[in-house]
Amino acid sequence: MAAAGEPFLRIENVSKFFGSFQAVKDVSLDVAKGEIFSLLGGSGCGKTTLLRMLAGFEEPSSGKIFLDGRDMTGVPPWSRPVHMMFQSYALFPHMSVEKNIGYGLKHEAMSSQQKADRVREMLELVQLVPYATRKPHQISGGQRQRVALARALARQPKLLLLDEPLAALDKKLRERTQFELMSIQHRTGVTFIVVTHDQEEAMTLSDRIAVMDKGEVRQIGKPGEVYEFPNSRFVADFIGSITSFPVTVVERVSKQLRLSVPALGGDVLARDVPGLVEGQEATLAIRPEKLHISKERPEGANAFQGTVKDLAYFGKDSLYRVVLPSGALVQAHAVNASRGGEATRAADWDDRVWISFDPSSAIVLTE
Repeated sequence: MAAAGEPFLRIENVSKFFGSFQAVKDVSLDVAKGEIFSLLGGSGCGKTTLLRMLAGFEEPSSGKIFLDGRDMTGVPPWSRPVHMMFQSYALFPHMSVEKNIGYGLKHEAMSSQQKADRVREMLELVQLVPYATRKPHQISGGQRQRVALARALARQPKLLLLDEPLAALDKKLRERTQFELMSIQHRTGVTFIVVTHDQEEAMTLSDRIAVMDKGEVRQIGKPGEVYEFPNSRFVADFIGSITSFPVTVVERVSKQLRLSVPALGGDVLARDVPGLVEGQEATLAIRPEKLHISKERPEGANAFQGTVKDLAYFGKDSLYRVVLPSGALVQAHAVNASRGGEATRAADWDDRVWISFDPSSAIVLTE
């Protein structure tokens, strides 16, 4: 057993080669017991390869994996206290829901009654008792996802690996199922490792996120940390929408940075970043929801004018694409707080508008 204070899952300097190609590059990270931890990245970033090494389907080329204090080197998949839930769910079409859930218990040292009780417990956990005798084709996609989850949890794994678990669901069902997954994980206390390319899914589900790129972990943090305080241009661009400009540090002013931003036609103030010096080049990044759009010039230093080139009405908010005199394009979100649809939006096509932002909302990046 892991000693108190030690991570439940520890990945130490793990790399994986397929021939001359390095799919995972010297990854180290710790996961606490009972945590929902997401590996987030695009196709080919190494997240699924890392998941397969945790499952035992692949062996690391170098480095070690420890689970609950035990070195997993050489431990085959069937001997690990780990279960993997695949994107396809892999349900048996000829079996009922309850038989699918109970399939993984075939070789467990349990009596028939104990197995039946466990299956019933899992059916209740995922709220599928009324569907116990149905076949997979007779239930919805979201219900099939819960059957696969119940089957994975029936063997009481210490670690559950979920590979793109909600990718097959439509948007509304995916959003609802995210909360169901979180509720089930909270009730069982099982540690979840989720692989996903969906940023919103990772932000919603996770206690912490590891953002991966080209086999490397670029940043680890809570969803709010990764979104609000990205440590590189890659992470800032990958998580959510963002507008970026090259800048030069002019000076420090009362714990703020004054930045020269040619694309905006002048200077702006931003939150101070330790280590930056006058004359240093950097990148200014701003999230669309941090930008305010108005027809009247707002108070404050960070305000600049432009013309609405495009806009999109999404119901709850509107997206404005504003072109600046320099030719730069800025995206701004405005919440449609008042009922009235397009008639109540902040601006229209070709309107001259002011775009502004608070210095604390600006992200200054050096990598």
